[in-house]
Amino acid sequence: MLLDKILILKFVKFCIVGFSGMIVDFGTTLVCKEWFRFNKYISNSLGFILAASSNYILNRIWTFSSSNPEVMSEYTRFILISIAGLVLNNLVIYLFHGRRKFNFYLTKLGATFIVTLWNFAMNYFFTF
Repeated sequence: MLLDKILILKFVKFCIVGFSGMIVDFGTTLVCKEWFRFNKYISNSLGFILAASSNYILNRIWTFSSSNPEVMSEYTRFILISIAGLVLNNLVIYLFHGRRKFNFYLTKLGATFIVTLWNFAMNYFFTF
């Protein structure tokens, strides 16, 4: 029971951090895609990677309270998991926006939800 509450609290914190990352992600994607006219997949990737880096710092400090001295190893695992999430994110965008022509930003929102579940589970078990 206590473990369940701890896990839920960590997930809530992870989601709050993820929300801040989502602002970085969507903001970067919007600026790159709409203002600079970058390709939508490049824009999406830049937003995702900037958000992943800020999320690592916040999750290390606040969500998981990591004191692991192997910061680069931990960061590398976090980024590798995020890259796998990025592939999943772009796949969802390709399938629902590229193939089915759903709204790009609604599709990106759905992809973000799916990737949040992936990232939390993988980081909980393998990074922190």
